[in-house]
Order: sequence, then structure tokens, then C-alpha cells
Amino acid sequence: MRLARLTLAAAALLLVTTASVPSGTPLSQTERHTALSSDAIEPRGAAPRPAVQRARHEPPFGAFVGSWDNYIPNVARMATWLNGADMQVGHTYLAGNGWGDVEGETVVLGLWSQWKLADPQRKLVLGVPMLVPNENNTPDAEVARLLARANKGEFDLHFLKLARKLVALGGQDTILTLGWEMNGTTYTSRCKPDPTAWKAYWRRIVTVMRSVPGQHFQFDFNPTRGLDAIPWTRCYPGDDVVDIIGMDSYDQPAGGTFDEYVSEPYGLQDQVEFAAKRGKPVSYPEWGLFRNGDNPEFVRRMVEWMRTHDTAYQTVTDYCPHGFWQCDRNPRSSAAFKQLMSGSKGATAPSAPHPGQ
Repeated sequence: MRLARLTLAAAALLLVTTASVPSGTPLSQTERHTALSSDAIEPRGAAPRPAVQRARHEPPFGAFVGSWDNYIPNVARMATWLNGADMQVGHTYLAGNGWGDVEGETVVLGLWSQWKLADPQRKLVLGVPMLVPNENNTPDAEVARLLARANKGEFDLHFLKLARKLVALGGQDTILTLGWEMNGTTYTSRCKPDPTAWKAYWRRIVTVMRSVPGQHFQFDFNPTRGLDAIPWTRCYPGDDVVDIIGMDSYDQPAGGTFDEYVSEPYGLQDQVEFAAKRGKPVSYPEWGLFRNGDNPEFVRRMVEWMRTHDTAYQTVTDYCPHGFWQCDRNPRSSAAFKQLMSGSKGATAPSAPHPGQ
């Protein structure tokens, strides 16, 4: 969902007006039939369905409040607005203009890692581009060529440097949303141009980063909700290289309802069932309002969904048009979010381990 992240930070997050292809982007009838008939999602109603409901609980939560280190104080300010809520998750992104960005800026990573280390319950979530430049309208053919180069090991060193830097700075247990929203069209780090090569490259990056002594990284497979440019199941690289199955879930398309977001192909229900079959938790690294304006019903339903499923963490996107604290366009939704999260103690104990983790 992010576009021009560097510009967002420099402009205090006030200029965002665009997004990735909305959930439900039209495909041709042939493409749609192929997409819905040749992946890992079973027809709903097939038995047995995995148990996905959990006792109501508060998963660790936070917000994306800005990319750079100077935005870290906004976490505490938003927590104060929420009457002292324990915002346990910090969420930021690496820029993707060049490979130096992917290696990470030492000051930025260091200060975010210090924020995390100040409380053992905190989590740091870091968006990591897989290819650069990541927001450059790169044609599919060029993406495919870059993926081929990647699978020859040409870019390995950049991810090795990032992993070493995180471990040295105290971010050894960072959650990495590698190639986030890979099922869409916005980013160069996308899957559709060559899903087989993309999955192999994900596996390669994870192998490189896990080779660093002292690391305990978690890798979050993080598509957008619904059928975007390609079913996200076709991009899934394997249970051994994925720790969390995430989903960015905005209130779109226009006229959409939360029930539709649950039941649509590759929507919320498919996500939690796909994860449950693999013994993995889910996450919501980006969520918020969008095409339907100030919609408190979406906010209430989304928070309730996250509290009643196996959610590892959730971070709302907090700027206009999506958010509640830094955006004055959504007064009713802001009031609903504040009522729901006010004074929240966050997760009171570490999540139970999942099989294979």
C-alpha cells in the first residue's frame, strides 16, 4: 500500500493519495478461472476445515507512525492519546531506492532496536524490499530479469549485511515483512512476473539471513487481502521459510462490506484457515480505512476479528486517509478505535509457540 515512502516521511505523512491495486481488481474470465482453480485454497465447505477461532484476547498492537527514527516518539504520543495503552509493536520500512537502502541505515535501525529493547514485550516489524528500485513502475519483463539475477546470488550480500547489522544493533528478533504486498502490482518486489523464481528468491534471502549467528528473525509472508494481480497462495514459498502469514487489509473496494472481506476468495477466512493448517499465526501489518470513508463499523469488526483469531500482532496505518490519530478526516472511526483500544495493556504474555517454530 505504501507509495513513495521517502516522500511520506519527509512530508509528515500528509501526501498519500494512492495505493496498490484494490482487492478485487478485475481479471479476465480466463485468468480468474485459472486463479481460482489451481492453487492451495480448498472450496469453502470442504471437510475438514481447521479450527480458527480463539478465545477473545488482545494481540500485541501498534501503528505505522512514520519510517525514520525521528518518528519513534510518535509511538508514545499515540499511546498517550489512547489513555496509556501499551503499544507493543513498532513498524517501519526500509526505503527501496537502491541496495544501500536494503542494507539498512545504521542510525535508524539502531534507534528502533533501542526502542524495542526498552521493553521485552515489544516487537519490531520491518518492511524489507526484495528488489530495487522498489517503487519505480518496473515492467514485468524487467522484474522477471531481476528475479533471475537474484537467484544466481547477485544480491545475497545486501541481505547478509542487513542481517548482521540488525543482530549487532539488538534487532536479532525483528519480524521481517519481506517483499510485502507481493501479490499486487505496486512494487518491483512482486510475484506475478515469475512466481517460481520469486519463491526461490524468498527462500534464498531467508537462508542468507538465517545464516548469521545470533539471529532469531521471523519472516512474515504479507500479501494484500483478496484476489489482486495473482492469488497469494501461488507466491507462498514454503512452511520452512515462513513464520507468520500476514495480510494487509484496508476498507476497500468502494461499497465493500466486512462480511465480503471475510468470505471473498483469498480473503480473511482463507488466510486464517491457510495459516491454521500450517500451525502458524496470522498478522495484520497494515490495516485501516480507505475507499469507504469514515467507517467505524469496519474498525469495530476488524479489531474484533484480530482479537478472536490467532493474531501474532497488528499495526494500523496511521495517516490519512487510513488512520485515526494523525488524520482528522475520520472522527467517528477515530472515536471507535479510541474506545476499543483505550488503556489496552496489549498482550499480557508471550504467544504460545507454534509447531515447527
